[in-house]
Amino acid sequence: MSKGKPGIPKGTRDFDPSEVARRDLIFYTIRNVYQLHGFKPIETPAMENLSTLMGKYGEEGDRLIFRILNSGDFPSKVTDAEWQSKDAAKLSARLSEKALRYDLTVPFARFVVQHQHKITFPFKRYQIQPVWRADRPQKGRYREFFQCDADVIGSDSLANEAEFMQIIDEVFEALNIRVRVLLNNRKILVGLAEYIGFPDQITDITTAIDKLDKIGMNQVIEELLSKGLSKEAVEKLQPVLMISGNNAEKLALLRDILNSSPEGLQGIAEMETLFAISAQTPLNCELELDLCLARGLNYYTGTIIEVKATDVPMGSICGGGRYDDLTGIFGLKGMSGIGISFGAERIYDVMLALGLFPEDVDTYTQLLAINFGDEERDHCLPLLNKLRKKGVRCEMYPEASKIKKQMQYADKNRIPFVLIAGEEEIHNGLYSLKDMKTGNQENLSAEQLENFFIGSSKS
Repeated sequence: MSKGKPGIPKGTRDFDPSEVARRDLIFYTIRNVYQLHGFKPIETPAMENLSTLMGKYGEEGDRLIFRILNSGDFPSKVTDAEWQSKDAAKLSARLSEKALRYDLTVPFARFVVQHQHKITFPFKRYQIQPVWRADRPQKGRYREFFQCDADVIGSDSLANEAEFMQIIDEVFEALNIRVRVLLNNRKILVGLAEYIGFPDQITDITTAIDKLDKIGMNQVIEELLSKGLSKEAVEKLQPVLMISGNNAEKLALLRDILNSSPEGLQGIAEMETLFAISAQTPLNCELELDLCLARGLNYYTGTIIEVKATDVPMGSICGGGRYDDLTGIFGLKGMSGIGISFGAERIYDVMLALGLFPEDVDTYTQLLAINFGDEERDHCLPLLNKLRKKGVRCEMYPEASKIKKQMQYADKNRIPFVLIAGEEEIHNGLYSLKDMKTGNQENLSAEQLENFFIGSSKS
């Protein structure tokens, strides 16, 4: 056994109580908004059959799926020739039948198909669980992270997209994060591929242009050329990607450019409808048509959504889109869906960078009773028990240690109030309550203490 310092895998993290409290604030906020809009919770296993996940995320996404080795004597199922071929894809298929989920959307599609006879459509679900990706760890990008998804499946109405604009706006307003919501439509991207004469390479085109803000236009052009697009096609595409103006002006220009593409015109019409419905419920956040937005996932068929914080450099902190044929992959045809996912890890980093977490977010215990000995302890315990039944979070220091040590414990654990009951307080049937922030101290009866904490919790 190694005697070195213990550690955890790259791209994963431990969370101390303060971090858990901040993360819980994010989860609570998102969960509350989802429930206000009528979404119901589900959960799915951490692992799925590999066949469920493969082929749903594009070539790059498939490479990032964490595979789980089969149990038992799995090497015996592989021939010497297969070992010697060093073909990772073929070997992986023989050695692994399960994988950790890459996201929550594909498992949700599997869930819908498997439980379709118990679901009432349209089905509005939310799910807050961890996912895993074998990505290169970096700032804001982890191998294990939580997603906070919501989906509507069984409805093709663009009112669903507009409702997600409201949900995004409400969540980030509650968290006090200023954001821009970038929007595009897969049908518009298909129209652009037709416009430049390469309709069969829509995946190559979208994968490249989705990297524009990361690698710049020159490298995007190089990638497009390396995928077999002609120089003329790339030159024709470039000015379209750079179209400026407000959303209405961009859509008007696109309508002229894509006038020979029925699918492209349908995408434009869908965006116009989305903007029109969203205008009925004014938002704090800005909605912006971004023609370079593709998100690189094969299952999007209509609206594409990406959200970015405006006050701190960070990748997408929320995203999603419409996937009209995702359940069809599992045998359930004609089931349109739209969903979004909040990236809790990146939202956490944004809030930490901007100092947006409340000062008392990591206050777990509200009241610490000082332990002077058995008699003093026994005087305090009935009161603490009564306060807990009223919802007050309180604890008794376990040992009769020096009062300085107990006060330091309260201070380090950000406990705002300390209860002191010595010989004089016990004799008078009182308790001394100290405010750790101001240093003020006053003698109160049990009833006055109860009113103090219950009253302050309601205010």
